[in-house]
Amino acid sequence: MRRTRDYWAVAMLLALSATAFSPALPLEYSGANASQVEEPGVTDERILFGQSAAFSGPARELGRNMNLGIEAAFQEANRRGGVHGRRLELITLDDAYEPEAAIANTRKLIEDEGVFALIGAVGTPTSRSAVPITSQAGVPYIAPFTGAIFLRDSTETGVINLRASYFQETEEIVDRLSRDLGITRIAVMYQNDSFGRVGYRGVTRALERRNLDPVAIGVYPRNTTAIKAGLLDLQRGKPDAVVVIGAYQPVATLISWARRVGFNPVFATISFVGSNALAGELGPNGRGVLVSQVVPFPAAGNIAIAVQYRRALSAHARGATPGFVSFEGYLAGRLAIIALEGCGPDVKRTCLMESLNRAGTIDLGGLRLEFGEGDNQGSDAVFLTVIGTDGLYHPINTLRDVMP
Repeated sequence: MRRTRDYWAVAMLLALSATAFSPALPLEYSGANASQVEEPGVTDERILFGQSAAFSGPARELGRNMNLGIEAAFQEANRRGGVHGRRLELITLDDAYEPEAAIANTRKLIEDEGVFALIGAVGTPTSRSAVPITSQAGVPYIAPFTGAIFLRDSTETGVINLRASYFQETEEIVDRLSRDLGITRIAVMYQNDSFGRVGYRGVTRALERRNLDPVAIGVYPRNTTAIKAGLLDLQRGKPDAVVVIGAYQPVATLISWARRVGFNPVFATISFVGSNALAGELGPNGRGVLVSQVVPFPAAGNIAIAVQYRRALSAHARGATPGFVSFEGYLAGRLAIIALEGCGPDVKRTCLMESLNRAGTIDLGGLRLEFGEGDNQGSDAVFLTVIGTDGLYHPINTLRDVMP
């Protein structure tokens, strides 16, 4: 659940206790016993997590849905008595998908709120700003909603990734366009920041493997829908397909304008776009748009983890629409729970990655995760989907079956 805290009261407690404890050690208090130093964010009753994500601005639906899924997983565990008798709680702060706000939020969550770990951050530029802070503080950074490669560096020992990387997603898209449809004239449109550039590099790497180059490149500024100059650049290259790296509002604006001016290549984008939000923004213009996903189909009836997700989502927020982003949030919550369970009752920040490494292959009921020494990414799975004439997403076996 979301928590607020009286900051002045916390500051007073810390000030009063300064003579008894080293100020370099974060303090937690359990009941009337104020003499026991515990792991930050952990008491006998609860484990406190923090989330800095976009809850406003053009990427707001991503943060809202990640939060929805995490809370659904946490409340599902809490209804069963929590993890080793401790409830899971979550404090959320809005960074509007801006790196400067992510820095301020991360410091606040660690230094003022005293969270045990951060979970479910949204975005590459925000994560790039936050991770140096969490690493220095020794705070785990769990399941960020990004496939950025720098988070998969083996030196980032405090980062735990759930999902496949952007390089894996873009490789799947380019492979299917070229292999299924024989398309070789592929262009790229990307958000001009660290996220967009990672996605752009993923596309160019995939093209280079096939001795190809982008036939056109378009760019737009983050947190805007200023795509018209980029659209003109794309048109000049006369591509048969365009891979778009961005959030749902600018991606939808690009595709809608392209349809309006009669520019109709195959449009494809990666999971960060926010699938439900994209389909909603596009309406009828969404037909035939490809989106790579990193979680199974949320509506699947034959995948156990999807059934569990929908049940937990309904219990937490009755009437909420299942979707890929909130499903990823739910899986992030489940991943944190598995790691905590493996640590036993004596929960320590340093135990989380060790717990996952010891677990070997983790079968969540239709999605397999595996961590190991130097490997902090659980899943390599990528699924390709298409928006149909009904405005809904459909799984793809081969593009030949779904593209005109």
